[in-house]
Amino acid sequence: MSTTQSERLRELLEPLVSSQGLDLEEIAVDAVGRKRVLRVVVDSDTGADLDRIADVSRALSAKLDETDAMGSAEYTLEVGTPGAERPLTEHRHYVRATGRLVRFQLAEGGELVARILEADDEGLDLEVPGVKGRKATTRRLAFDDITRARVQVEFNRKDNEKEEEA
Repeated sequence: MSTTQSERLRELLEPLVSSQGLDLEEIAVDAVGRKRVLRVVVDSDTGADLDRIADVSRALSAKLDETDAMGSAEYTLEVGTPGAERPLTEHRHYVRATGRLVRFQLAEGGELVARILEADDEGLDLEVPGVKGRKATTRRLAFDDITRARVQVEFNRKDNEKEEEA
């Protein structure tokens, strides 16, 4: 997808997504055989349930049908949310990942796996899990010290088990 088309689609679709109380995270047009697929990724601080996804999908589809933004060739519109192991690229992503385990690639080299306790404008307060029976420690990490960050999937989180028992 050309930058011009990407920018044009973003300008066209972002107000509609925002009007539904969601953030437009990503737009991608992929060729699948002779057809094209327009993938739109949306999210919000409270998440996006199926009803909200369906509403925004209908609104985007109607707007795209009114315009020539996708040209005359056939395409399929797919609207969804970011995956479970999404990369964190915006400040709002870190805020939404509070309480989640994240793998950080550090600017100084190496990596760190820690749970986000709090995010502010300068960086993150983290809980670094203890190793071999040691207690967890806290650490402050500035955004400038992060080159990449990705949420990790947790299947057996201990804190969740304690909350469920209470």
